[in-house]
Amino acid sequence: MPDLNENPVPRGPSDLCFNSNEFTRETFSVDHFLQDHRNKANLETMRDDLGVYLKVLRSAMIELINKDYTDFVNLSSNLIGLDKAINSIQTPLGQLKEELLQVQQNLDEAMSEISVLLEKRKKVREKKQILKSLSRINISLKKLKDILHEEDLNSMLLERAAAEYNQLQFHVSKCNGCLLPSDKKICNQLGSSLMRKIDNRFLSCFIGSDDENLPSLLGVYLTLGRASDAEKLYRKEIVAPAMKKLISEEALAGHPRGLQGVFNSIIAFINDDMKPLLQLSAYINERPPKIKGFEFLVNSFWPEVEERLEMNLTSIYAPGNPELFYQRYTESLEFLGNLENKCGNQDTIKLLWNHPNYSNFLQRWNLPVYFQIRFQEIAGELEMAMNEPKIEPAADSWQLNVTNTAWKCLLRCWADKFYLQQLAHRFYKLNLQILARYYTWSGEILEKKINIDNVQFLVALYTDIESLSAKLPEIYNLVHDRFNNHLSPKMIDLLKQSLDESKEQLLSQLSGVSSKLVRTVSIESVSALRQVSEVPRLFRRTNRETPAKALPYVNAVLVPPTTFHCNHRSHPHSSVWLRLIFSEITKQYYTSVCDVLTSVQKTEESLRRLKKIRDRGGGTNASGSSERGGDDDKIRLQLYIDVNSFCDGIEQLKIQRQEVEQLISLLNLVEMSRTS
Repeated sequence: MPDLNENPVPRGPSDLCFNSNEFTRETFSVDHFLQDHRNKANLETMRDDLGVYLKVLRSAMIELINKDYTDFVNLSSNLIGLDKAINSIQTPLGQLKEELLQVQQNLDEAMSEISVLLEKRKKVREKKQILKSLSRINISLKKLKDILHEEDLNSMLLERAAAEYNQLQFHVSKCNGCLLPSDKKICNQLGSSLMRKIDNRFLSCFIGSDDENLPSLLGVYLTLGRASDAEKLYRKEIVAPAMKKLISEEALAGHPRGLQGVFNSIIAFINDDMKPLLQLSAYINERPPKIKGFEFLVNSFWPEVEERLEMNLTSIYAPGNPELFYQRYTESLEFLGNLENKCGNQDTIKLLWNHPNYSNFLQRWNLPVYFQIRFQEIAGELEMAMNEPKIEPAADSWQLNVTNTAWKCLLRCWADKFYLQQLAHRFYKLNLQILARYYTWSGEILEKKINIDNVQFLVALYTDIESLSAKLPEIYNLVHDRFNNHLSPKMIDLLKQSLDESKEQLLSQLSGVSSKLVRTVSIESVSALRQVSEVPRLFRRTNRETPAKALPYVNAVLVPPTTFHCNHRSHPHSSVWLRLIFSEITKQYYTSVCDVLTSVQKTEESLRRLKKIRDRGGGTNASGSSERGGDDDKIRLQLYIDVNSFCDGIEQLKIQRQEVEQLISLLNLVEMSRTS
């Protein structure tokens, strides 16, 4: 018997169709059990195995009961007298409970009395603090009045006044409910008077170039917790008047360098007018500022500049002229880059990026409209070329004007003064659309939606498709460079995959172009093969001499492929196309010759039957039958000569007869017909 602590169920015989451990799984299901084992055994076998295992379980259960029987019997005997022992300890436990409840009540009463006393003490302390604060308020008010009444209120006095005002504000907060309205009014008046004097002194540092007092004044603003007020004041009184002059349609029209010149003037304001302020409050080359807590560049300068650009220079955002839009947008991005360089450290740059005016400025540039205009330019140029496809050898060895235009359009998407980094995904999609449109256009030619059966055009199309597919890696390298090598491995794989798919799609058209080219060349030769059916008429009852040379139609059949070979012998696929052309012609030639020989054979059989009938009737017409037989031999001989002449013409073009489909069969056919 196995240990049940290790295995909760006993193991069954090894020849069962199931494993006994399956019954103890939490996910056990009868339906799943039957479904899993239906291929291992049929239902009868499973029923028998389950019966065997049931017997094993019963035996294990009986053995388990027998093993622990003594413990079951002793359990009842061990419990005898337990109720008397429980009753004997019940009374002492009840008394102990009452004593504990009494102690808890006494503690609660003591805690309540202590809490009341502590609350009274707290109120007394608060009243003392209020009285102390009221006394300190009177002292601070007197000091503030004395300081503010000074005629020469220098930076040192302002620092003392700011410290005293902070003390005043602290004590007012402690006893605000006990102050008289008149006292509150005096506090507010003194605070307003102090801020006016600080603001005036702050502005005088810029108007009168008083840089020495600037550090102390910035410290005063920080002491009072009014850093944002200083930023707003500087924006309103210093930045706004300057930007009003620099940012306007008149300034844009009057500056010789246009928008670039306006932006340079704005940056010059930072370098010149804001220099003393930024040297104290901003990071310079990652060096921490002397006075921390101000962001004049982000909170004072940038919002004013952005709002002025939005209100006073709306013309720069107009996307109607894509060339001008591109120039102004790139100049604006360059300006933002220069502004980021002035921030001094990455934290300030992030503050600039997260500023609402920053995102608002970027959203003002309607990039989708710019792309749509560029898209229409490219699509219009490509569609115009596709509407008038023609052979036009141009630069880069393109044979067709359509392919030349498509390649120029692909490169144009990534050209300077056209491509924008923010639209990279759209320009790449446009590349794929150009390739897809070229594929569709070539398919329309093959489907005869565009009626072109010019052999030279088809050869040029085949050449261009091969060349365009081979040059697609150049597009990948160009795209990779434009993304500044910031692509993840996954994105690189997706780029390669998409271009590979376009390449495979283009190459799939080559077989169709070849087929159309072969049909176009061979159709004229196939037309000439109709004369094969006229061969019997040349010899029946004509008393023509036995043929010694090929008929003219053979030369007519050979002229189109020969002309094609002469015109395109330098093409790498010329010999392949020539073999396919001759194979197409030979298939038709074989059918025509076979039809003629079959007709001749049927005529001979008819003559033989007729001769037998006449022989029975006693008639004689031996000369007529002999003449007919001679004519049929001439027909077979003529076909033999024609086919061999056709084969000689093929071999003169350096194509072996075994390389042409059905040519050997055709030769065998006329040979057998002549010798049979």
